Amino acid sequence: MQWIIFMLLLFISSMEMLTQNRWKKQASAGLLENCTGCVLCSEDNGCITCHHRLFLLIWRDGIRQYGMCVHTCPPGYFGVRGLEVNRCTKCRSPSCESCFSRDFCMKCKDKFYLYKGQCFRQCPPGTAAQPGSRECQETCEPGPWSEWSACTHESRTCGCKWGVETRVREVPQAARDEGTACPASLETRRCRMKKHCPGGE
Repeated sequence: MQWIIFMLLLFISSMEMLTQNRWKKQASAGLLENCTGCVLCSEDNGCITCHHRLFLLIWRDGIRQYGMCVHTCPPGYFGVRGLEVNRCTKCRSPSCESCFSRDFCMKCKDKFYLYKGQCFRQCPPGTAAQPGSRECQETCEPGPWSEWSACTHESRTCGCKWGVETRVREVPQAARDEGTACPASLETRRCRMKKHCPGGE
């Protein structure tokens, strides 16, 4: 009798193990569909470690966190290569579509303009929106014109009928450094000179 009970318990235990193994295989098969490129994968959280050339992208859904291995990071993220893992890191600004680092944007989302790595709804003062590139370009606003210089011809102020006089205006150094196209900063015009120099020169 004991022998029959022992065999019955052994049979039940074997069936349970077989059922568990079958369930694990099905679970792992479903898991593998979401673990493309993974070295380590969790049933609850997806990829934990990726193959060397791939980036680990982690996003949250409520309180749960999921991982996925990708070749390139999606919009709003940038790739950071590390010794142990390559990660997709989110751009700090929500208006940034693509960034070079966490705080330096390279392309802004629609309705935003890019200026010096930041996204703006309106371009800052001293800049103008470029609709084609959606960037803010510095405008060149030179200072006021100086007074006209003395009328000269070949560095002399007398002795000829006609000469030239000039005036200048300052251009902001920042605009020159940015390579911004600026209006002319030097003007010349013809002027009438004194025909005779003092002392008969």
